[in-house]
Amino acid sequence: MKTIAVILSGCGNRDGSELQETLGLLLAIDRHGFKYQCFAPQGSFKVVSYLDNDGETGEVRDLFAEAARIARGDIRPLDEYLANDYAALALPGGMGAARNLSTYAFDGTNMNVLPEVEKAILDTHAAGKPVVAMCIAPIVLSKVMGHLGVKLTLGDICAASRAAVAMGANHEVCGPTDICVDNANKVITTPAYMVATHISQIFDGAENMIAKLSEWI
Repeated sequence: MKTIAVILSGCGNRDGSELQETLGLLLAIDRHGFKYQCFAPQGSFKVVSYLDNDGETGEVRDLFAEAARIARGDIRPLDEYLANDYAALALPGGMGAARNLSTYAFDGTNMNVLPEVEKAILDTHAAGKPVVAMCIAPIVLSKVMGHLGVKLTLGDICAASRAAVAMGANHEVCGPTDICVDNANKVITTPAYMVATHISQIFDGAENMIAKLSEWI
């Protein structure tokens, strides 16, 4: 049974991996007969309030430990990821992709991507294996693969899609359950909560994305 590597960025939509998107992704992987192995970078992040719009709470948490909550403890450090050991690489959404895996939330098109995240993506691409991403996570692919003219979606035209184009990506407008397929670079993306309004759309989008991925692997 082939295994798909999943990069998590914490736990929770405002400052980590979006739970509904991540669960939809893991469920779709399982239902298509694949296994998954979760990874996360090691380090800390600033916690964002989930009860109001006051932004950061002043609390700092361990990124790896928070991501382990989603993975039920079955998680590995991202610097141990070896592309040849996995059939594909997947990035669920959530603002952790823009705050913890990269600095897009703070720096826009001047963003940086964590070295281990960039390496995982580029190693996967160099190995000729697919990369899939949901919601805001494709902005990371824009930075890392923009020089390759990667085609992806961030839903509708928005600040993130304009930033992606500025970094070299080709953006495709998609609905909440649609997928954007880049056959040349072996990249599949789906908008999820960039445009979705119902949890069922999240699970349908993840299903459509992994269904296409299964054709490749």
